[in-house]
Amino acid sequence: MPAPRPPLLAYTCLAASMMLVGSYVGASRLLVATLPIFLLAWLRFAIAAVAMLGWVRRAPGEPALSAHDRKLLFWESFLGNVLFSVCMLSGVALTSALSAGVVMAGLPAAVALLSRWWLGERIGRRTLGAIACAALGMLVLSLSRTGPVAAAPGALADSWAGASGPLIGHALLLGAVFCEAAYVVIGKRLTHRVSPRRISALINLWGLALITPLGLWQALSFDFGRVSLPLWALLLGYALAASVATVWLWMKGLAQVPAPQAGVFTVLLPLAAAAVGVLLLGEPLAAGHGAALVLALIGLLLATWPARPNGSG
Repeated sequence: MPAPRPPLLAYTCLAASMMLVGSYVGASRLLVATLPIFLLAWLRFAIAAVAMLGWVRRAPGEPALSAHDRKLLFWESFLGNVLFSVCMLSGVALTSALSAGVVMAGLPAAVALLSRWWLGERIGRRTLGAIACAALGMLVLSLSRTGPVAAAPGALADSWAGASGPLIGHALLLGAVFCEAAYVVIGKRLTHRVSPRRISALINLWGLALITPLGLWQALSFDFGRVSLPLWALLLGYALAASVATVWLWMKGLAQVPAPQAGVFTVLLPLAAAAVGVLLLGEPLAAGHGAALVLALIGLLLATWPARPNGSG
């Protein structure tokens, strides 16, 4: 007997989550132009901690966290929250929102690789093709000459600016892809025992604890008078979207949708990020970006197109 089809609401939650992630990946380019990376991440987690304070307590009837659950929550936060934020924000600061969108298109392939390594799932021929397309797209993007990159100000950009800056930025964005893939795989394990709201609150608190020393270090030397009121508003929206809305929406949908099927919705992340870069930030779509984006979209189609019932995938 076939498994029951997940409700439309679950699909809607997954789609909305990935579109929000892609949008704030693109919009973060404006934030890293003013705020240092660790300070920005710290403010994000602090704002979200206040917003999700009521989600920390265990709901009636919800089982207590086991030692295994606590380990998963730590790694979900460390990889999917802290390292993802640092790699993504640093990568965007050294490249562009459009580049971030192209690199993030390798997410389904990264999920497949991690699922193979951690869960023992077989990688089909089409998924192998998607991985090859993602790797080739990264190579094209790294070797393309698309003009100078206007790196966002800060110690990171100052030390890595120059010819190697975009290459380092692309490597950081690729690291963010694998952090997000780990977030997807670990999250599926957590949703079997912990409510989406509590997962969101607990991994955000872990993120706040982990980033606080570095955030305070940068806050002590930062001139907060440089931050305009519109930028504070953007920071508030970024924090609520990145730590509250996207996590809760993704966990809510993931609780009712198998992980491989949920991976289909990650196609919306790179498309939203690229759209923000081109349409809102005015970033030029150069030939290198175009070729890499085409390869990325081919890889996405290979990784996410439904397989025939008797096909090998």
